Amino acid sequence: MSRESDDLGVATVVLERLQKERLPRALDLKAKVDGGERLDDMDISLLERVFADIEDAKSFLARHPEYNELAAKMATLYEEITARALENEKAAPQA
Repeated sequence: MSRESDDLGVATVVLERLQKERLPRALDLKAKVDGGERLDDMDISLLERVFADIEDAKSFLARHPEYNELAAKMATLYEEITARALENEKAAPQA
């Protein structure tokens, strides 16, 4: 298989995962933190996987700049989630 064929397969899987899993879950997390809630361990685990996936995707994105805008928008969304989650943590009563 050629790199181009491999990349097409990767892009297809990533875009499908983004549409069916990652974006809906990210929007749920955004609503959660925007509502003042704190992230639980499962939410944090998801974010850790997402950031690891982003790191893994860097070489792919370097070869396919047509996906950079989408990647930047998703990165911005996750940054907004983590920033708001940090605000919520700081505002939470200390146990």
